[in-house]
Order: sequence, then C-alpha cells, then structure tokens
Amino acid sequence: MTLLMFVAGLLALILGAELLVRGASKLALSLGISPLVVGLTVVSFGTSAPEVAVGIGAVLEGKTDLALGNAIGSNIFNVLFILGISALITPLIVNIQLIRQEVPIMLGASLLLLLFSFDGRLGLSDGVVLLSLMVVYTSFLVWQSRRQGQAAQDEYAGEFVPAAKGGWLNRMPAQLLLIAVGLALLVLGSDWLVQASVVFAKSLGVSDLVIGLTIVAAGTSMPEVATSVMAAIKGERDIAVGNVVGSNTFNILGSLGIASVVGAATGSPGLDVPASAINFDLWVMSVVALACVPVFMTGREIARWEGAVFLGYYVAYVAYLVLAAQKHDALAAFSGAMLSFVLPLTVITLVAVGLRKPVATSP
Repeated sequence: MTLLMFVAGLLALILGAELLVRGASKLALSLGISPLVVGLTVVSFGTSAPEVAVGIGAVLEGKTDLALGNAIGSNIFNVLFILGISALITPLIVNIQLIRQEVPIMLGASLLLLLFSFDGRLGLSDGVVLLSLMVVYTSFLVWQSRRQGQAAQDEYAGEFVPAAKGGWLNRMPAQLLLIAVGLALLVLGSDWLVQASVVFAKSLGVSDLVIGLTIVAAGTSMPEVATSVMAAIKGERDIAVGNVVGSNTFNILGSLGIASVVGAATGSPGLDVPASAINFDLWVMSVVALACVPVFMTGREIARWEGAVFLGYYVAYVAYLVLAAQKHDALAAFSGAMLSFVLPLTVITLVAVGLRKPVATSP
C-alpha cells in the first residue's frame, strides 16, 4: 500500500504539473501575454510545481528535512542525471544567455542558500529574501523578454500556440478548470508522496533528509526529465539545458522560499538544516552548479563524454548516501577513492579539454 501511495502521489504530481502548465499557458496567451514570457515564467514554475507542493506538504506534516532534501536533491539530480542522460542522447547546445546570465544566477542562488544555512535554520527572514529574489528574477525575465527579437518570440510561439478558434481550450472556463484540477492534483499528490516517503524512511532506517535527497527528489524531477529528454530527442537542445538551469533557480528561490515562509506562518521557527546537509549536500549542490560554468563555456556544448561524467557522478553521489546511511564498512574506501583518484582525474581532464576548446564569447 505504501508503494502504491508513492506511485499514485508521483503520478498525481506529474499530471497536476502538466495540467497546470497547459491551463496557465493557454490562459496567459488568451489574455495577450507574450509566448516568450509564458515560456520563461509559467513553464518554469510548472516544472518546479511538484517540488513546491512537496515542500509545503512536508512542512505542514512537520517533516522539514524532507522539504529541504527534496529541493537540494532535485537540483543535484537535474544537473548530473538529466543533463547527463540528455547529453548521451545527443550533444547539447548551450545558449549564450545561459552562460552569461542564467548559470551565474543559479550559482548565486546556490551559494546564497549555503550562506543562509550556516546557522542551522532557514527562518522567516531567509524565506522572505528568497521569495523577494524570486519576484525580482521573474520580473526581470518578463522585462527582458519584451526586449527580445522576433526570432525569440517565434521560437516560443512554436511551442505555446493558442488553441484553435472554437476549441475547448480556447475558452476561459476550460482554462481555469485545468488550472484548478492541476492544483488539486498537486496538493493530493504531495500529501500521498510525503506520507509514503516517511514510511519508507522508517522502514529503511534512514533519515527523511536522505529520502528527500534521493527518492523524492528523483520523483518530483520527472517533469524536468520528460521535458529535457524529449527536447533532446526532438533536436531542441538549448531548451533541454535551459529547462534544467531555470528549474534549479526556481527550486531554491521559490520552493525553499515558500516552504520557509509557510513553516514560519504555521508557528514553527522555519526549516531546520541538518549538519550533514551543511557539511556535505549543500556543498555538492553548489559545486555541481559551479561545474556547469567550465563545461558550458568550452565550445558552448555538453559533449557525450561530459554527460557520461555527470551521470557517473550522480551514481557515485547516491552510492555515498546509501553507504553513509547504512554506516557500511566500504564507506571509507569508497570516499578515499573518490577524493584521491576520481575527482582529481576529472578536474585535470576538464582543465585539459578547456585549454584545447574555444571559450564561447559571442552568440
């Protein structure tokens, strides 16, 4: 029953996010909002909606570690697993705007979260700052999109076209119904997923943080997986990368910002940040964001071998979490091999390739 509840919750989250994006996109277009603005805001919010829903549900259930682990784990999963899989399908093109603007913003958000976590808690003031930055960032995207050329408008218009005249999606009541049903499924799905995850954590003898970092993070990232993998298959390789980078920024500023504020509003002091997250997981998330800079800049492409490296590191990260949770005897040997051999070899390889490949400086 617990497994069925988890699967049902996951499916409800994915379906709810899809309906929310579809309804909100059509409504925005019907109100005359630019397709580019819809793509940059509504869709980015929509793919991060499961993380937001799970974060709120976890806080209301008193499982703040699960909310924190879900956001951190999703960001690590998005870069290492999703970009890794997508790059293995086809080398990914990196848009120059991602290099100049979106990746630095994602990295800045990651470092800000790390800074806020040093005192062991994300309180009301931290949440307000994160949410305020979310509003500023979204407003900036809207302002920037209105200055984009017709080519950018046409690109998004191809993805988000208004429904045919007379079609049921062209009617506002239908659009509002899709949004309402999507939100209801997100609420229901998050409740089921949180309850099932807590049972998993107790039965496996691991913490809510570890469950959030692994199982729940992978589950709530399914919309990003579907979007990026399908974009890579269809040849829309810049969208595959942009979806991941944008979602990571929304996960930190939006999901954790909302969860912190909701936690404070319900009487709790906010989100407690475990020492293990401060000492390890938050650093991994920040290093992963930092690793995007040289990988993206060299030739403006994520090659297949770089995707394989990303994917390999995600497997190693999950293996470390499992070994650490079980206090396995192999943990010391595994950690030593990663620190003394695998990581240095990867850094040397990236530096060598970076020196040989041209750095992207223009569109």
